[in-house]
Amino acid sequence: MDINAVNALSYGEFLEIFGNVIEKCPIIPAAIWIHRPFTGLADIEAHISDFIDSLPESGKEGILRCHPDLAGRELQSGALTRDSQEEQRAAGFTDLQPVEVSRMRSLNSEYKERFGFPFVICARLNTKRDITRELLDRLGNDRAAERARAIDEVKKICALRLRNLMLSDSTNKL
Repeated sequence: MDINAVNALSYGEFLEIFGNVIEKCPIIPAAIWIHRPFTGLADIEAHISDFIDSLPESGKEGILRCHPDLAGRELQSGALTRDSQEEQRAAGFTDLQPVEVSRMRSLNSEYKERFGFPFVICARLNTKRDITRELLDRLGNDRAAERARAIDEVKKICALRLRNLMLSDSTNKL
C-alpha cells in the first residue's frame, strides 16, 4: 500500500488496517490519524513513537500490559491476535515441548511479578533461545530501565508490522 492510498483512507479504514500495529492499542493509530497527510512510512513511525514517548509512565505500562506472554495461555488456546500468532511462530514458540512451555510460563510469571507487565521483545528479530536468554538478563533490570527497554521493543514490533502492511504487495488492496 503506498502512502497516497494510506492518506486517502477514511478514519475507520485507517483504524481497521493499522489498529493493531501496537498490540491491542487502536487508540494510538487513532491519535496519529490527524497528522495526515503522511509523507511516508517513516513519518507514520515517527508520529507513533512521539505519541508513545509523550505518555506518562503509567500509559507506557498500559501499552506493555496489552502484550501477551510468549508461549503463554493465549498462544495455547489460539486467542492471540493474528500478528502475535505469526510473530511467536516465527520465533519458534508454537512448537515448544511441554517442558519448554513450563519454563516459559515460570519465567513469564517471575518477570510479571517483578515488573507488573509482561515481558516484551520483538520475537521476529530473535530466536526462542535468544528470547529466553534476554528474558533472564532483563530480570536484573530495575523497573524504569526495563519499562524503557520494553517500550523500545514495542517500537520495533510496530515498525515491522507497519512495513508488513505498507510494503507487502498482497496487503489490503483499495
